[in-house]
Amino acid sequence: MTGRGLLLDLGGTAFGSGLERLALLGEREPAVRSIAARRGPLGPEPDPLWEAMLRGEITERGYWRARSDEVGAALGRPGWPITEFMHLLYGMVTDVLRPEAAALVKDAKAAGIRVGALTNDLAAFHGDAGMADDPFIAGLDALVDGSVTGVLKPDPRAYAMAAEALGLPPSATVFVDDMPWNAAAAREAGMIGLLLDLTDPAEVFERARKELGL
Repeated sequence: MTGRGLLLDLGGTAFGSGLERLALLGEREPAVRSIAARRGPLGPEPDPLWEAMLRGEITERGYWRARSDEVGAALGRPGWPITEFMHLLYGMVTDVLRPEAAALVKDAKAAGIRVGALTNDLAAFHGDAGMADDPFIAGLDALVDGSVTGVLKPDPRAYAMAAEALGLPPSATVFVDDMPWNAAAAREAGMIGLLLDLTDPAEVFERARKELGL
């Protein structure tokens, strides 16, 4: 054992990003192709909403609410719940877990390292069941969901809750997230905060592996 624990964000980090899923939806649904071309750093067209989120003008949840409204209108389902949008995005793949995340978690568990998740929107985006049948979530040692606790990253209290749930001090916790402010807040909370680059997601899991001594 390394004496450290692994804490992962879910959407975009442990799981593939909704931006990646939006590309698949655009391939399948012609009415959505122009919308799917605007996918943050992954799309061929500029994404003003993403840029507004990076500037702090809208929240991450607000970004996905707006994209849900756009896609719903294009598919003739205006006003649909965001949970239906997320079910559509993530229902297009049989395994939502990133392969690199799966390999890291497997090796961490084999080494006796505790693994948890700190997310803002699991219940908010996927309903109260929150992917309860997903084997990754079922196998976690700790799960802290801001849409259940009411405390969202980057609030320092969210990281304190996650460290407590994991049973480790923040200084012994390696945290990975795809939003820069969340990774920065983790470092401010005393964790080893690593930022996932959506254009090269595999790279951060190698850094996490080294931090965990694997």
